[in-house]
Amino acid sequence: MKTARASRSYFLNSRVLTGFALYAIGLVLSLAPMSSAVARDNAGAGLSPSIPAHRPGKLEVTGDLLGRWIGTADLTTARYRHTATLLSNGQVLVAGGFSDDPFGVQSSAELYDPATATWTTTGSMTVGRQFHTATLLANGKVLVAGGDSFTDALVSAELYDPATGMWTRTGRLPVARREHTATLLPNGKVLVTGGLGEFGNAFASAGLYDPATGMWTQTGSMATARTNHTATLLPNGQVLVAGGVNGNALTSAELYDPAAGVWTATGSMATARAGQTAMLLPNGQVLVAGGLYLFPEHRVGTAELYDPPSGSWTATASLLPARYAHQATLLRNGQVLVSGGDSQFGYLARGQLYKSAPEMLYIQ
Repeated sequence: MKTARASRSYFLNSRVLTGFALYAIGLVLSLAPMSSAVARDNAGAGLSPSIPAHRPGKLEVTGDLLGRWIGTADLTTARYRHTATLLSNGQVLVAGGFSDDPFGVQSSAELYDPATATWTTTGSMTVGRQFHTATLLANGKVLVAGGDSFTDALVSAELYDPATGMWTRTGRLPVARREHTATLLPNGKVLVTGGLGEFGNAFASAGLYDPATGMWTQTGSMATARTNHTATLLPNGQVLVAGGVNGNALTSAELYDPAAGVWTATGSMATARAGQTAMLLPNGQVLVAGGLYLFPEHRVGTAELYDPPSGSWTATASLLPARYAHQATLLRNGQVLVSGGDSQFGYLARGQLYKSAPEMLYIQ
């Protein structure tokens, strides 16, 4: 649980006993042959005719997509709790986070160029921050907002200009917050929701950033305060906020209407979860997967689909193993790649692909 003026995440730090590491290594190794058996069983049940056996450390995909992991250049500074933003020119901006060398919260930023597979340093932020958000604006600049500086939640925000490689301060958030969400709306404004305050209190409040004025304004507050939730822009322009944590993991979900600036309740998930992923699918549904339940603490493996027209959730195939703090990426073929995360066995290198038609997840 978050304590006053602590800098760590609300729950994103595993309390794993040191002695359990040896057991985990043996268990992971033992699971490798099991995944082949699972693939054979699923194929026999008609779930998939071509699920490959799991090969530790390698992502393989059958069918129309051949996926694999290859090495690329290292960042100039090792870091985590940072942001990574795809720029309009195809480069990736990495900013902030925490590092052991140099130790502490980072203000530095760097650019990855896919054409040359190299990293180069760029201008540093005006303040070091972690647990912040970074949003690509319609004008090509990147808005970084909030986060913390190891001891304090931050109220500041700044803009990165790819043309100059420089950062400039912009309007301050209505309230200091970290571990919030930031969503670019169709009107060009940025909606910030929830998060944690300086003393670990979860927020229900929301704010809007207007790039035209560089100022923030308050907008309607959510019905439930939450942090480590997800926020997804729907095809109709509304924003779906789901799950998160406030004391314990939440099942509730809410919809924000930018035209009215108000929130309305929508159907609740079947499973309470925080630290999950949410991905808008090509069919307009939202796939929510994984997460963490706090009391008693356990990782969530289930996944659910939100249907905007009906406002309801339906169960779909589960993640294996259960995980939270992972990433989800929509691929060009409509599949969703889930990578990494924290499981009861430790941090994961295993990926999974979600196929919505027919609905299923299969191990890679």
